[in-house]
Amino acid sequence: MSNWKIKLQSRSTWAWPYAIFLLCLVALPLVLIGVYAFTNPNGEFTILNFVSFFTNSLYLNSFIYSIGIALITTIICLLLGYPAAYIMAMADFKTPHVIAMLFILPMWINFLLRTIATVELFHMFGLPLGEGALIFGMVYDFLPFMIYPIYNTLQKMDTSLIEAAHDLGANRKQVFTKVTLPLSMPGIYSGIVMVFMPTVSTFAIAELLTHNKVTLFGSLIQRSFGEGGIAMWNYGAALSLIMLIIIGLTSFFGGDKEDINR
Repeated sequence: MSNWKIKLQSRSTWAWPYAIFLLCLVALPLVLIGVYAFTNPNGEFTILNFVSFFTNSLYLNSFIYSIGIALITTIICLLLGYPAAYIMAMADFKTPHVIAMLFILPMWINFLLRTIATVELFHMFGLPLGEGALIFGMVYDFLPFMIYPIYNTLQKMDTSLIEAAHDLGANRKQVFTKVTLPLSMPGIYSGIVMVFMPTVSTFAIAELLTHNKVTLFGSLIQRSFGEGGIAMWNYGAALSLIMLIIIGLTSFFGGDKEDINR
């Protein structure tokens, strides 16, 4: 009986369910994507799936366009999100957590419902759907993902450093550029990663807010698996692997800089 208690109390025993989860729902799908990406419909090894991507101007232009849209969305979210997070963290609100909850509340609503609501909003005011609506919809959907990590970082910031800077004669601009901004960089990097990754791979927003007039890279992947049939699965897997590498690099460099700032 005592041996069983020792086993149950050991960390390795409790780690097994998570290991099985990671193996079945993370590692195995990634392996399958890799296998499909480097094979043809007959199961033979090939790199033509990747060659086709780099030699097809349609797919390359869609990829570059998606990166550009993601960068624009991320920059706008940062320009809007940082001041909002700064005001919530620094202002003397009686209920700051309630104010923060109002900004984070859209994250609790279904992603598809928020996008459909944006479409109806444009129809209500007679605004055309297109590239502008796409960027607006992305900013609306992903802005909370920029605000929350920055707000969380500013909330945990040691205010004594700001007080010390004021005591040493620094003005508000100097305090912000020399103390507040550098200390909030981990939250900025987290927000950039959390916004850039989903925007560069999304497809539902583009389809709803542009009526398929704009084709993002995520839309090409979705069509390869959904409309192209089994014969296009290999090509779709190659596109997914390319997207996975881009997202992985974004996460790696973002996390690396965050650790350095810490």
